[in-house]
Amino acid sequence: MLGCSDQDEANQLAAPVALGELLPHGPKFRVHLCPIAAALSRSHGHGGMTRTAANRNQRGNLVPQKIWFEPSRTAVLIMDFQSAIIAGYATDQEKLLQRASGALAATRQAGLPIVYVRVGFRPGYPEISPRNVGFSGIKRSRHFLLEDAGTEIHPAVAPHPGDIVVTKHRVNAFAGTDLEMVLRASGIDTLILFGIATSGVVLSTVRHAADADYRLLVLADCCSDKDTEVHRCLMEKVFPRQATVITAEEFTQAASSMS
Repeated sequence: MLGCSDQDEANQLAAPVALGELLPHGPKFRVHLCPIAAALSRSHGHGGMTRTAANRNQRGNLVPQKIWFEPSRTAVLIMDFQSAIIAGYATDQEKLLQRASGALAATRQAGLPIVYVRVGFRPGYPEISPRNVGFSGIKRSRHFLLEDAGTEIHPAVAPHPGDIVVTKHRVNAFAGTDLEMVLRASGIDTLILFGIATSGVVLSTVRHAADADYRLLVLADCCSDKDTEVHRCLMEKVFPRQATVITAEEFTQAASSMS
């Protein structure tokens, strides 16, 4: 069982990650947001939603912090919400899909762009190197071909016309894809993201995006991992160092106040 100590965090981040563990114009939107559901405290402020905000300092203590995002420079990333991945790696699938669907509905209502990221391969798997241990297993299993039914994005959160779909061939949403080009072309510098699995695509993409200087918000309860303790540790101790961790309800309320 992961104990969430500093050494545990270092070991988790150093370990190899398998796949399944895997723009409108508007005013700047300022809001106080809490990154941990148990610490949420809400109040209505003038001109928008106001809440208690907190991130962890180097000693691991929660400290107040204001965060903000500008709608015209913000996009929502939904990652690996594919039927086979949800069936194999998500916990409490029905409620997870309900929260994700609600977050997407609020996103559309607020006019924020949505980018779907999915994993998929051509017949013969020419994208997979024999040196890649994790993905070589996918090739042997013959899973995640683009035409396979399980590779589709789950119908409960399916793309709408005008949404962007990016196909990836690695864990990280940016690795080998045109995601960076799409975001930069639209002037996006802030990402609100969620996906499956927390220790896979979410961890890998948060690390890359933070190093690329994106401002990040992670919807904690729209992410899932088979190992609930790993999920908790990442959300409470690792991600807050590079992102603001919030809930789907917090995001929905914030987005609703903009529409």
